[in-house]
Amino acid sequence: MPAPASVLRADARRNRALVLAAADRALSERGASVSLAEVARRAGVGAGTVYRHFPTKTALLEAVMQQRMDRLTAVALRLRDTTDPGSAFFAFCTELILSSCRNQALCDMLTSDGWPRELIRDAGERLRVALSGLLMAAQRQGAVRDDLALSDLMALYTGCIAVQRLAEGAELSRPTALILETLRVRPPRPGVTKTPNADRRGDETGFRNETAAAYCPMCAAPIHATGTGRPARYCSAACRQKAHRRRRAAQVG
Repeated sequence: MPAPASVLRADARRNRALVLAAADRALSERGASVSLAEVARRAGVGAGTVYRHFPTKTALLEAVMQQRMDRLTAVALRLRDTTDPGSAFFAFCTELILSSCRNQALCDMLTSDGWPRELIRDAGERLRVALSGLLMAAQRQGAVRDDLALSDLMALYTGCIAVQRLAEGAELSRPTALILETLRVRPPRPGVTKTPNADRRGDETGFRNETAAAYCPMCAAPIHATGTGRPARYCSAACRQKAHRRRRAAQVG
């Protein structure tokens, strides 16, 4: 008695998932040169099962790439609604860069002239929409600079992936992390305040009254404003010199 159609469909879905998972691992380990026979062996199915779902190697590669894009889209959508979209945004950036570096061969094929990009265009558009939402949420929070456009971000991803490929290990490299840091909003730096010098010899800034005192502190004579330059503190050069000698004597004493 033949098996019901629903059982066959479930079995077919399971086999397809097995093939895609095996192809994903094989591509990450061996690159796009892996054969369909190798994929079938890893999936534990016959070669005919692979060809039934993916008649050509190109069809299999496209399906793997679409699956990866949809996986990233799901991550972006989940992170967008967190309570800290800024941290979520940078966590997603890290995930996208590291996962792309692990799949260099497949990414290289996507940028080659002969690759039929239109077949995965829908998956790419879904990812862009999800990423745009994540970016805007982080910008509304004030965690990401508001002049960063999605096109800028995509270009930066390309650069970060190229930089990350030069590093070894599974962690984000320092140069890549520095690039991502430029996307953050930084609080304004406080103005530089000059601290008073302990040695005040020859420095009259601590004693000068820039608000133009009415009388000379040495002789109490009226100080006449000149109308230009710094407000005078002493009535004459003689009183200024006298004040200077008094300060020097106090320092020596």
